[in-house]
Amino acid sequence: MIRKGLIALGCSILLGSFVQESAAQVKKIKTIVVDAGHGGKDSGAQGEYENSLNSNEKDITLTISLKLIDELKKLLPDLDIIPSRTTDVYDSPTEKARIANEAKGDLFVCIHADAGENRRGSRQVGTKMVTKYKVRYEGKGKNKKKISESYEVEEPIYESYKMSNPANGTSVYIFNPTKISDRLKAIKNEEFEPEFDVEDTTIKHVDYTTPEGRILASAYSKLYLAKADLAATLVLAEIAKTGRKTLGVKQRAKGIWVLSATKMPSILIETGFISNEEDEKYLNSEEGQNEIVLAIAKAIKAYRDTVEAKK
Repeated sequence: MIRKGLIALGCSILLGSFVQESAAQVKKIKTIVVDAGHGGKDSGAQGEYENSLNSNEKDITLTISLKLIDELKKLLPDLDIIPSRTTDVYDSPTEKARIANEAKGDLFVCIHADAGENRRGSRQVGTKMVTKYKVRYEGKGKNKKKISESYEVEEPIYESYKMSNPANGTSVYIFNPTKISDRLKAIKNEEFEPEFDVEDTTIKHVDYTTPEGRILASAYSKLYLAKADLAATLVLAEIAKTGRKTLGVKQRAKGIWVLSATKMPSILIETGFISNEEDEKYLNSEEGQNEIVLAIAKAIKAYRDTVEAKK
């Protein structure tokens, strides 16, 4: 217990000293990675309710991502904007994380569309004539006879259908700190770069497989989480300005692997519900796509300005 306490104290002192000495050298944001969720064989959510547009999430995310990349290049011309995909191809979450990590991204923005279960309804669509029988008996004793008489009745015909889910709006997910193992796997390797530009080799060459390294990696993870929360909050603030419903910054209980495996602040934007009639039309419309893209781009610029202003 004493050794663990000393390790924690030592790492805390090391990190505190590191942050203090580096306060004036906050790492500038140079690279944004934009990920279009799903793709190829993975269609993601689909519009399945009656009279839906039958759209696929993978197509919506790709269209919005490509527009977002173009907008970011105009709004932040000095930054590298890296897409995870530009066509309808499937990349595993592992591949997406690899692309982001190899690009040495400073922010990972994953575009998705949410979905809720489409409830089933039932309605009458017509009638049909059904033959039924009534039974009566004549006679007594051994002479008793069973007599069936048929008659026709009209009965309704029903059909089942899927209804639009009432859930709608935009939410943003960030890394769940209780799912630290994947984050540590991403951080504790030789290619890991600290959040600050420093020449302190005692930090750059920490062995993240040791207890001391795990504590330091955990601290870095918290730095990522704070920045992810900032980016997510700014995105929702810009979305709210459009008049759209916002559902808050969320963390999925079971975690989101790609957010854990990227060595940078990471957010996943659920742009709207493809299972909702109003949202599906919005996400497929030129006007809706442009509006949400501009809001996200403004938020990312605000994020860059806020982070770099912290001296």
